[in-house]
Amino acid sequence: MTSTTLRLSETGRAIGLREAGSGAPVVLIHGVGMQSAAWAPQIEALSLTHHVIALDMPGHGSSAPLPQGSQLPAYVAWLREALTGITSAPVSLVGHSMGALIAAGFAVSHPGQVARVALLNGVYRRSAEARAAVRQRAAEIAAGHHDIDTPLKRWFGDTPAEQKARAAVARWLRAVELEGYANAYTAFATGDATYADRFAEISCPFLALTGAQDPNSTPRMAQAMAEAVQDGQAVVIDGHRHMVNLTAPDVVTGHLNAWLSRTAKTREALR
Repeated sequence: MTSTTLRLSETGRAIGLREAGSGAPVVLIHGVGMQSAAWAPQIEALSLTHHVIALDMPGHGSSAPLPQGSQLPAYVAWLREALTGITSAPVSLVGHSMGALIAAGFAVSHPGQVARVALLNGVYRRSAEARAAVRQRAAEIAAGHHDIDTPLKRWFGDTPAEQKARAAVARWLRAVELEGYANAYTAFATGDATYADRFAEISCPFLALTGAQDPNSTPRMAQAMAEAVQDGQAVVIDGHRHMVNLTAPDVVTGHLNAWLSRTAKTREALR
């Protein structure tokens, strides 16, 4: 696996990435507070058959932040610029949490550049109560209150595998720059409905995967997303929460490999 920092041609903005393997491109986008290293199990496994590219989201890892106040469409535009500088081929796009919002927005905005899309622990049309809670957390982060204990308690249980993953996630949360973290979290808090009305436009093979015990990216949301698109599948992994790609890496990678092997249905079959 190679870690690289690229300079984007349109804006001159730096972008950090990890890549490995060869073949058809698979692009991975992490969630708020994380970095491309959070995809290590999937990079190792999927690079056996594909060219895997894991991006640092703006303001995370080695990627420069977007301007303060940027909302979800700005992150989608950032992904378009990044992919323009990386590959001309349609990509299989995987996003986790905030990365899932970016991936979904890109799939509806640039369908010709997406071969398939998988959303891990994605949010979709939050309830009024959930929306108020996440916006309150965004306001606290923007005010400089960088609390990592609360999300860690919400994301992880007490098993040895979960505690090992928790330690890695805690390191990434402590390392993230507060400006980039706050900017992305605000976009995450307000972005769950931005592209929701356009999910019906997604016709490529679609996977929505979450943990059965994830209280925020719920199984109900995964099922609703899969039903909203034209060729969707929902997968719920029992016994796991929000960081399911780290706490159940082999199970998640197995579902991603199955998704990568799915053949796109014809327009006639989708009708």
